[in-house]
Amino acid sequence: MVLISIQNVVKRYQLGDMEVNALSGVSLEIEAGDFVAIMGSSGSGKSTLMNILGCLDRPTTGSYLLNGQEVAKLDREQLAEVRNQLLGFVFQSFNLLTRTSAVENVELPLLYAGVPTKERVVRSKEALSRVGLGKRFDHFPNQLSGGQQQRVAIARALVNNPKLLLADEPTGNLDSRTSIEVMALFQALGGSGITVVLVTHESDIAAYANRVITLKDGLIKSDVRQNPLSASAEMAAPEMSAET
Repeated sequence: MVLISIQNVVKRYQLGDMEVNALSGVSLEIEAGDFVAIMGSSGSGKSTLMNILGCLDRPTTGSYLLNGQEVAKLDREQLAEVRNQLLGFVFQSFNLLTRTSAVENVELPLLYAGVPTKERVVRSKEALSRVGLGKRFDHFPNQLSGGQQQRVAIARALVNNPKLLLADEPTGNLDSRTSIEVMALFQALGGSGITVVLVTHESDIAAYANRVITLKDGLIKSDVRQNPLSASAEMAAPEMSAET
């Protein structure tokens, strides 16, 4: 099943007297359950494409169908509903509330969705357990390592059972081992049917994806399917066995 279908998407920005094409006619389809890495140098258009995929920005021209819906036809309220029900977001900087416990951070999307308190707590604890933080419900961000904070952020992205998880440089603030742990989690999520799309500038991180799309000057330069590295196998290797 095709979850994402983008056809001839152009995105233009006005910078003073200049008109800049961030995307110059991008077309692609992403199947449900796929794990896709988007790469490209600064200014290639990868962040613009991610914003469009996340319904945070609209194309200047072109078509974007998400789960069969034409995004351009949705009003602001409908877009907010799509973001809350279909999408999960993970960012490089974690974006956790510092004075709020792990479970309360994860609850936030459910709070916005009007989910009752008791159900919010149950679902948030389930999401944290899913990412290996079943014993960290009441810990605050300053009591967690960088990798644990990113897992809280991933749990928050998963708590509404999204179809699509969008991750923008999710390993940018993490060490090598913790990055592999996060990739193992993403691979497991892909295996469970969630579509994962991540933006990264690191080829060693893109190596864990099933598909790598490289952008240059607002166009798709290459779109390659690959046999991904197994993050869980790397974690089990003797040199990676030490706890962090």
